[in-house]
Amino acid sequence: MTNPPGQKPDPQSGVTFEDMGSPDRPLPPETGAKMASDLEAVFDVPVRISVVLGRTRIPIASLLKMDVGTVLELNRQVGEAVEIYVNDRLVARGEIVLVENRLGVTMTEIARAA
Repeated sequence: MTNPPGQKPDPQSGVTFEDMGSPDRPLPPETGAKMASDLEAVFDVPVRISVVLGRTRIPIASLLKMDVGTVLELNRQVGEAVEIYVNDRLVARGEIVLVENRLGVTMTEIARAA
């Protein structure tokens, strides 16, 4: 199976990611208005957003020996994209950013349903 230009498959999850276009590119007027009115009923529904920096597995014995200052080595490299989940569903990848002394995430790729 080949991917369309600009789309990359993730070998671990099987999800295809597409590079995000320019945020300055406007939607056609009729599309934007129709989408907003169709979704108005769900605008106030809360969702849980999670950003995964990485994962690791350790034995319980090692977990019990942890103390303040213990460093856990994760399965990601510095600068590697993080995963963005909405209600436990992978929706995007992004980069960690610093915003006014707080951590944030910038989406760089949107996940496409397989």
